[in-house]
Amino acid sequence: MAATREDEYSALAPVLYLAFELGNDFWKLGFTIGMGQRPRERNIGARDVDALEREIHLAKKRFGLPETAPVLSCYEAGRDGFWLHRYLLEQGIQNLVVDSSSIEVNRRQRRAKTDHMDVGKLLGQLIRYRSGERKVWSVVRVPSPKDEDDRQLHRELSTLKKERTRQINRIKGLLAGHGLRLPVKADFLQRLESIRTWDGSPLLPRLQARLVREVERLELVGRQIQELERERVREIRHSPDPKVEQVRALLRLNGIGLNSSWQFIMEFFGWREFRSGKEVGGLSGLAPTPYQSGSSTREQGMSKAGNRHIRAMAVEIAWGWLRYQPDSALTRWYQERFGAGSSRVRRIGIVALARRLLVELWRYLETGAIPEGAVLKTRLI
Repeated sequence: MAATREDEYSALAPVLYLAFELGNDFWKLGFTIGMGQRPRERNIGARDVDALEREIHLAKKRFGLPETAPVLSCYEAGRDGFWLHRYLLEQGIQNLVVDSSSIEVNRRQRRAKTDHMDVGKLLGQLIRYRSGERKVWSVVRVPSPKDEDDRQLHRELSTLKKERTRQINRIKGLLAGHGLRLPVKADFLQRLESIRTWDGSPLLPRLQARLVREVERLELVGRQIQELERERVREIRHSPDPKVEQVRALLRLNGIGLNSSWQFIMEFFGWREFRSGKEVGGLSGLAPTPYQSGSSTREQGMSKAGNRHIRAMAVEIAWGWLRYQPDSALTRWYQERFGAGSSRVRRIGIVALARRLLVELWRYLETGAIPEGAVLKTRLI
């Protein structure tokens, strides 16, 4: 019986390949129709979609393609986000957003890098990808506009809390520079007027004025944090959104709080479609990375190739899980494997626990099966 092949791999229709190298001021475009064809390279102003459409038209004319010829494009995920991807799809252009860390690079200590070389590499790998070599790179799953918007609240909260810490440290640093120490509390400004330096003199007027402004900025950040936290509580109590219902489900577990449950759903579980626990570990960056060459075999630690926000939160929650879920199967597994070890061994083990916990939480959200031995809360918030 004769073997059959799919048309996509046996007889590829003529396609215009397009690669972007995105910059803040201009974009470099690379066009080609196949391997061995010298790319047509053009520069346009950043975000100039009219010029982009014009260059696509000219490229088709240059390579002798009809106007109806399909266009396959790609660019690296980065600061420009996903708006360009959505625009290209709207124009009927098939586009791939590529994970930058998955692109092959020369491993020499000093390797040449230019936009010209980057565009050429992207074009070559794009052709290989369409020819069926799916492992040539990792393609990013693009979130919907709503999924992107749902991530704003907890990311802004995280940013504001870091800003609050920087603000407090700056105030403490200004005082320390004059040999002073004063707790940054609600009565800070009242106590500031009576504070004295080592020789009994008051603070100089410009330093005192700066400290007042620093405290005012700190109070503004504090008010914004409170507003966002109140908004999040209102959502959890009243919103009918399916994602918020998943947040409520996580909150029912002891050891899972407001910050972690909201972030796990809005950043990770709420919009991604996982097919296995292995994907959960891989996309969180908590998957192991073995190294084997000949007789040499060793473990290089976790990959860190996934979502850094989720990875940090998962490790934090794993420590809390040991405390608030002492009778769970996961806690017993950790104590048997790592509990009697050194501090370093326990820290290594907590990463493994974080990965297992994420997988259990995914199964809990998918099937409703509570992690073995886990205790539920009597009330949410």
